[in-house]
Amino acid sequence: MTEIHSEHLPVLLDETLDALSVKADGKYLDATFGRGGHSRAILAQLSENGRLLGLDRDPQAVATGKQLAQDDPRFAIEHCAFSELAGVVHARLWQNQIDGILMDIGVSSPQLDDAGRGFSFYKDGPLDMRMNPEVGISAAEWLATAEMDDIAHVLKSLGEERYSKRIARAIVESRDDKPITTTKQLAELVDKASPSREKNKHPATRTFQAIRIYINNELEELRQALEQALDVLAVGGRLVVISFHSLEDRIVKRFFRDEARGDDLPAHFPVTVDQLNPRLKIIGKAVKAGDAELSVNPRARSAIMRVAEKLA
Repeated sequence: MTEIHSEHLPVLLDETLDALSVKADGKYLDATFGRGGHSRAILAQLSENGRLLGLDRDPQAVATGKQLAQDDPRFAIEHCAFSELAGVVHARLWQNQIDGILMDIGVSSPQLDDAGRGFSFYKDGPLDMRMNPEVGISAAEWLATAEMDDIAHVLKSLGEERYSKRIARAIVESRDDKPITTTKQLAELVDKASPSREKNKHPATRTFQAIRIYINNELEELRQALEQALDVLAVGGRLVVISFHSLEDRIVKRFFRDEARGDDLPAHFPVTVDQLNPRLKIIGKAVKAGDAELSVNPRARSAIMRVAEKLA
């Protein structure tokens, strides 16, 4: 396996490099830089003429990226959400020249491990959950004013939480007595409100997932990023997406399927497959982490990678 020395173990690293089919002189986009594990591996396969652009909306990730950019002139990073990738690419005059785009969706290990970011129910810290703490409202601010029905809807639709109404009611009743400002408060509240337990899963898992996705508008960001990625890729360029739960994977799977199918015409319409103008070709089946990777990186257990190639 490829060796990468980083505090964050990049998931499906070798599989990602194979999927991108890196060209030595190519242009690549790591749309979710994180701590740069995937980026460093891509750079290792580029010649001095190759280029890699990283994007991230987390200021800490951008700081890491800036250090990498100082050390390696083939790399640059932009502080932005990956739903803004088209604008960044156009500003560099790279449109239709990118040979591969990687999206590693979701929260990173350093974000989870930093109690101050508020992503983890295992560590007590401020209930923030913003990918970019400088933008938008925190989870605590939202929970302080949201209607009970709105909270329940978020937990149900974005966390698939079966006890969404019970938990939402508990949140509203609790905040009337004392503001919910820490991860420990919320985790304990959800624990008490949940009448049953899933094996090997903390009762607050789905609640924290749902609120994080809502606060960061993650699913809509993903939809926008997928569409933009297809617009800026070169013909033959690869789009590689790694997701970590069913809601994200469903969006990716449907996008790939619809773009590989082409125009939505009636089944009996007298046209060939090529005449349907498909924009993507799906490459292989969904890929999951193997036993060897899981033994050193248990967080990879829910990762699913899908790959597609842009058609003319």
